Amino acid sequence: VMARHCGWLALNAAISTGADYLFIPESPPSKDDWETSMCATLKASRDAGKRTSLVIVAEGAVDHNLNPIKADYIKDILSTRLGYDTRVTILGHVQRGGAPAHFDRLLGTMQGAEAVDAILRATPDTPSPVIGMLENKITTQPLKEAIELTGQVAQAIADKDFGRAMQLRSQSFSRQLAAYKEIANFNPDSKMKLPEHKCLRIAILHAGAPAGGMNTATRSAARLCLNRGHTPLGVHNGFPGLMRGEITEMNWLTVDGWTIAGGSRLGTNRDQPAAQLGAAAYQLQKHNIQALMVVGGFEAYTAVLALARNRSQYPAFNIPIVVIPATVSNNVPGTDFSLGSDTASNVIVHSTDMIKQSASSNRRRVFVIEVQGGNCGYLAVMAGLSGGSTTVYTPEEGVDLSRLQRDIAHLRERYIKELGRSEGRITLCNENASKIYTTEMIAKIYEAESGGFYGARTSVLGHLQQGGMPSPLDRCRAHTMAVDSINWLQQRCWEAMAVPNEDNVRLPADKLKRKYFPRVYANTPDTAAVIGVIGSEVRFTPIEDLVAQTDFVRRVPRKSWWGGVRQLVDILSGVGVDIDNGGSSTEYKSCAIDLTADDLKRLYGQQRRLSKLEAGRP
Repeated sequence: VMARHCGWLALNAAISTGADYLFIPESPPSKDDWETSMCATLKASRDAGKRTSLVIVAEGAVDHNLNPIKADYIKDILSTRLGYDTRVTILGHVQRGGAPAHFDRLLGTMQGAEAVDAILRATPDTPSPVIGMLENKITTQPLKEAIELTGQVAQAIADKDFGRAMQLRSQSFSRQLAAYKEIANFNPDSKMKLPEHKCLRIAILHAGAPAGGMNTATRSAARLCLNRGHTPLGVHNGFPGLMRGEITEMNWLTVDGWTIAGGSRLGTNRDQPAAQLGAAAYQLQKHNIQALMVVGGFEAYTAVLALARNRSQYPAFNIPIVVIPATVSNNVPGTDFSLGSDTASNVIVHSTDMIKQSASSNRRRVFVIEVQGGNCGYLAVMAGLSGGSTTVYTPEEGVDLSRLQRDIAHLRERYIKELGRSEGRITLCNENASKIYTTEMIAKIYEAESGGFYGARTSVLGHLQQGGMPSPLDRCRAHTMAVDSINWLQQRCWEAMAVPNEDNVRLPADKLKRKYFPRVYANTPDTAAVIGVIGSEVRFTPIEDLVAQTDFVRRVPRKSWWGGVRQLVDILSGVGVDIDNGGSSTEYKSCAIDLTADDLKRLYGQQRRLSKLEAGRP
């Protein structure tokens, strides 16, 4: 794959395809005889039952003596030493082609808007900026220093200073690489094998509707557990499956191929455990489950909240529990992004591309497209931005006659001015934007008030948004969240194993000493948490702390970070904009963080963190 001095593409490709081995320029093999190490690693996976192997090689990959590592050489090694039927595929410029994904479009849209804003704010003394993204935030950086830092990576590699080369990458890159190396292959004699008294039984359960990335997270978690000596247990069919005891031990091959699998291989549903908490506690105790990872949406969040709140009644719930948010609606509190939301956005964008093509062929047609999201307008807004929607209707804003009148006036104006050369247009409508003005109703009003200049049609994408293979971005997020979750569960379990000396302690008659409780006994609020990507951080927030931030009736967080970008949909489609004379009724509010040359030096030096990037989102 492409990557002369940067292994980002190769690393993310390896994670999102479940590749068995990886070569990148910043982190070469540490051994002189890396060929033997590679063969032993791949053979161990084959001996465990794996039938195929995938090796990803960055075009600039080298060993630690700067000798190039080429795909053809690796092919010869595997064919000669292991007798594997090996093929080389060089993707080349295929990687530069094709339709851009949702996130690329969104990033380009945001960067374009910030570029214009940077020009308008510039003074004669302002250094030329580059608009980029660091730690999940749009930034403006001095161009000269950014170019110098880019050049330093190649120089560090040439100087064999691979530690410095890695330092010039983001912290997430280093974490991803370390996690990938640990779970990529079956390691029966892994150095990471833990002492027996530290090995745990960790259950993995899916809850809520299917979402892209659920299986990827399960695979990463299960393989990390196996390589460390833990026992991963798969709970089938959600919380009802837990109550019925549908729990099986997972092995290396159980999750083989799950990286690219859509839906939920374990099985999932929306049922809650509240009605049968006793049955759930019984099965947890019966199977000696010492930690629980729940992958799912709002249902997973409320279910774990119920378990945490009933710990005093059911001792089996006193184990570390973590929720990995996975829902196309992106409505789980405690995170900016949920697994599955990017996959669903890609489905919407791909679908709107095809629908817009149909509309453009007619030249006088508007499609009102209904998208999912429940009471959260995230999908409509983000896919509307990246898909070129004329406007979007969300539950947060609602729909009324004045809004429809404004949008109809805009459509008529555009079609009159573009008569004979107009393009098809689309409008995205969240499924719960209005109880009265449904998708069908909006389309009928559009057409009735069109003055004959355009027609209107509807399209409901429905459950297409939950299906298909997860996007590479969702796979990488799933991998990161799963690895961090296992690390968190592991640490919380070990802390909960501590047994204080209570020989001389007298307790009330209704209290028991710690030694009479299970080996893992975690009953503090911080041992039931939601993992989330918040700004630049992966953060574990105690689930009880999120209650105040949650609207349980509407099933959404009380505040949404993405609401600020809604304005761009109207600005870019020309709603409220005087295209002929300039000026707009909608003001664009920049969300970029301005970084100085000193900021870049601190970020890529010893400090590695910036308070500017850790601040809350606008």
